[in-house]
Amino acid sequence: MPRFKRLLSTAFVAMAMGSGLAHAQAELPAAQLTVLKQKLSQRMPQLPPIEGARTTAMAGLIELRAGGHIFYADANGDFLIDGQLIDARSQRNLTEERMDEINQVDFASLPLRDALVWKSGNGKRRMVVFADPNCGYCKRLERDLQKLKDVTVYTFMIGILGDDSKAKVDQIWCAKDRTQTWLSWMIDGEAPPRALGQCGSPLQRNMALSQKLRVNGTPAIIFEDGSRLPGAASLQTLEQRLAKASKSS
Repeated sequence: MPRFKRLLSTAFVAMAMGSGLAHAQAELPAAQLTVLKQKLSQRMPQLPPIEGARTTAMAGLIELRAGGHIFYADANGDFLIDGQLIDARSQRNLTEERMDEINQVDFASLPLRDALVWKSGNGKRRMVVFADPNCGYCKRLERDLQKLKDVTVYTFMIGILGDDSKAKVDQIWCAKDRTQTWLSWMIDGEAPPRALGQCGSPLQRNMALSQKLRVNGTPAIIFEDGSRLPGAASLQTLEQRLAKASKSS
């Protein structure tokens, strides 16, 4: 755990109650943000660079966006909180909702030409998966994906588990039937053939894309409405998220 994380209260839960919820949320004025950044960078240099800040529904509490994470601070930068902001009246997790909003992906902008693709039925429900060929959870997810109906799955292969993963990405992409080779490896454990020469593997582009989207582990799922789901999920959860995404699109 990074040192700055140890300095924060990871168990803190802020309950947004009473009149505090009447406060509108707005981006912090540039001058105030500059001062807050300076104070926190001096006091807590371990904190990732602050990318933005805004007021919250709870009076006096400032939301800070840093390193793909949300922190909270007072307006003076004297106190810093790492925790969940909960609306106690509605039981809404405001931090979780905000993270979903920040991490929204423009599905239409994804370079699907660099992904493996397969579909079942009419394929009208679409989803993207970032996966490493040596990821056990990815293999479990792939088996569950085969049970979905009327879905098109785009898989961006990345190699985050070592050189063998990167080699397998190239081997699978260079295979005559890359999609079937992927499925045979992930589901049946049938090793892909060795790649002969260069075939324009998208590995480096996919790795750069995953970093841009802050994909920190595999599998990572993106639905057509731009929402994300980190990690493997049950078939029931996948169906629920696909249904929700279909209604939103």
